[in-house]
Amino acid sequence: MDRLLSMRVFERVVDEGSFAAAARAMDMSAPVVTRLVADLEEHLGTRLLQRTTRRLSLTEAGQAYLSRVRNILQDIDEAHAVTSSHTTELAGLLRLHAPPVLASYVIAPLLAEFRRRYPKILIEIEVESLKEAPIEDFDITLLGADEHFDADIVARKVMESEAILVASPDYLRRRGMPERPQDLIGHECLRLKQPNVRTRVWRMWQPQQPEQVAEVAIEPVLQANHTDTLLRAALDGAGITSVSMDLVAPYLSRGELVRLLSPWVTGRLAMYAALPSRKFIPQRTRVFLDYLVEETRRQASQALEACSSCGH
Repeated sequence: MDRLLSMRVFERVVDEGSFAAAARAMDMSAPVVTRLVADLEEHLGTRLLQRTTRRLSLTEAGQAYLSRVRNILQDIDEAHAVTSSHTTELAGLLRLHAPPVLASYVIAPLLAEFRRRYPKILIEIEVESLKEAPIEDFDITLLGADEHFDADIVARKVMESEAILVASPDYLRRRGMPERPQDLIGHECLRLKQPNVRTRVWRMWQPQQPEQVAEVAIEPVLQANHTDTLLRAALDGAGITSVSMDLVAPYLSRGELVRLLSPWVTGRLAMYAALPSRKFIPQRTRVFLDYLVEETRRQASQALEACSSCGH
């Protein structure tokens, strides 16, 4: 039984003069209000209220208990008000956790402008790749996931993106442009290494025709569990890799990378911001989360425009 709730209900029943009135005031059902008061009496081992068809009255024990309960609830409300002043203030330390690729390409570019807007909010970022992110230890934990992500956590989807195939102009001059998915078999492919995934197949489809899937068995010349490594290798002409469209948009617009096999995509990716709790979220966390969503979605729109304007 929720003791605090039962105490609040008991106080409201006395103040309103009936169970039904208390139920309406607290937006609860009358049976629930009645049960909470009965549970409280059972817990205390004494009757608090005398019930008749016309009115309620406090017993002697109820009168003594109500006096203490009012003081307790007032202290709790005052403590909450003091704590809330810290929760709502746009200041203090904001602790973030992110894997390297999200820290480098999502968080870092946003920090300067965010700090200009909220100079009293200090930021601490823990950058590491962990199988089980320590969500409870941070204000916001960024998670990258595929379209099948389904975890029992409190998380807000920040954005979605498509994974596309890219290569450098230098590589394409040497090895030629693949015209269809099966042509990848004859190319040097750079593949992201994922835990417990041993398949060599690159699965791809066209967004407008998702039911038409192409699966190409490739032998990667380079595998790495680090997106930056693969991207750097692709920029240097080492081969073809799959990467989020948002991440490579600047390289596409500058001509440093070329999109291949458009409109084929190799996956749908999403970024989530996980929170330790849905309740009592500090205002500094809220404003950063809103800023993160706003800016990443704006950049995602620009990335799509960049890919379209490049003609790839």
